[in-house]
Amino acid sequence: MSGTQCWAPGRLSTTQNVAYTASAGTISNAVGAQTYKVRVVATTAAFITIGNSPTATTSDTYMPAGIPEYFTITPGQKVSAIRASADGTLYVTEIG
Repeated sequence: MSGTQCWAPGRLSTTQNVAYTASAGTISNAVGAQTYKVRVVATTAAFITIGNSPTATTSDTYMPAGIPEYFTITPGQKVSAIRASADGTLYVTEIG
């Protein structure tokens, strides 16, 4: 018997975006008190990090352009990105 696995990430909630260049961009507001998962998309290849006061560097996690990724996050944390080679925008959506 074959089956299909479905992973439902949850409800989409608040979305923030921030520009990143050769300098890191970090979302302005920390995620909400009930947020434990975020959906992250970068418009160009970037490096990202998640933390209480994060500043992304090129040693952080590589994020390819245009491919959404889901990450576990602790309430009150932020997401930061820095470009791999071209400036872009990072979109962070809280998942409820």
